[in-house]
Amino acid sequence: MDMLVRLYDLPDAAQYEARAEAAGLVVRRAESWDRTPYRSFIEQHFSKRWADEAELAFAGHPITAFVAMKDGEIAGFAAYECTRRGYFGPTGVREELRGSGAGAALLFRCLASMYAMGYAYAVIGGVHDAQPFYEKVCGAFVIPGSERGIY
Repeated sequence: MDMLVRLYDLPDAAQYEARAEAAGLVVRRAESWDRTPYRSFIEQHFSKRWADEAELAFAGHPITAFVAMKDGEIAGFAAYECTRRGYFGPTGVREELRGSGAGAALLFRCLASMYAMGYAYAVIGGVHDAQPFYEKVCGAFVIPGSERGIY
C-alpha cells in the first residue's frame, strides 16, 4: 500500500536530528564517492533489488539520497525520485540503530528536499509494516485503493 504526505505541513524534525546526533550519527546528502559503499550497504542489509532502485538516486543532480554515517561507515540511507517522480524511498537503517532517530532524520531530509523541488505532496510507496511509523513521524496517510501500487 502507498501513503501520501503533505510536504507543506511537515512537523518539526529537530527532535529526530538531535536523537540521531546523540547516537553518534551524521546525516548528510550522499556524495559521488559514496556510490559503491551505499550500494554495498543496501545489498548487505536489505536486498539487491533495493540496491538497484536506490542507486538511481546517483543519476540526479543533486544526488537524491541521504546517508546516516556512524564512525565513517554508512549506517542508514534514504532516497527519493528513484523509481518514480514524487516518490520517497527506498530507505533503511541498520537493525541495531533503529529507534535512534536516524530513519526519521533521513526521511525528513528527503521530504524537505522534495518540497524545495516544488512538490506539495510525496508518495511513500509500498510501506507494508512501516505504516504506523510514517503516520506518527510525518502525518502520512494511506492512499485509498493503493493496495496494489507500482511495486
